[in-house]
Amino acid sequence: MSTSSNHFELFGVPTSFRIDADALDRAYRALQAEVHPDRHAGKSDVERRIAVQTSTRVNAAYQALKDPIERARYLLQLRGIDALDETDTKLSTAFLEQQLTRRERAAEAADTENISALDAMLAEVRTEIRARQERLAALLEEDASESARDAVRELRFLAKVAADVESMLAALD
Repeated sequence: MSTSSNHFELFGVPTSFRIDADALDRAYRALQAEVHPDRHAGKSDVERRIAVQTSTRVNAAYQALKDPIERARYLLQLRGIDALDETDTKLSTAFLEQQLTRRERAAEAADTENISALDAMLAEVRTEIRARQERLAALLEEDASESARDAVRELRFLAKVAADVESMLAALD
């Protein structure tokens, strides 16, 4: 395994937002079977340390590619763009207003213990996430990196909204 390869090369998958999740999982399991520290328990300290470092790298790369938002972020990073630069927190006013309204509706539904409204909102947000992921895939294929950066930021925001609604539902169960 080359330590200089990027995450996609590490797993032998195309450097693309659209990846075969099953192929990624198979490659991950194969690599972990090879580099897992338990396989190197009887070896020297140096070899064990290298196994731990390699296994950690494989795990981190897998987590980055498995999650669509992190995969897009990594693709942009390969292009020299920090999609989640903390000094640039700007999102469109229309998008933010929509999410504020959504959060207010979610809070009201949680306060009134309206599980069906929360379920519907969660389904709505997940549908929007899937649609935006498709748009993001197209932007990345077109090499529209700045627009893709904005799309990653919006997706991250929507993922947080979905997680918050899931938490509200869990609290009502």
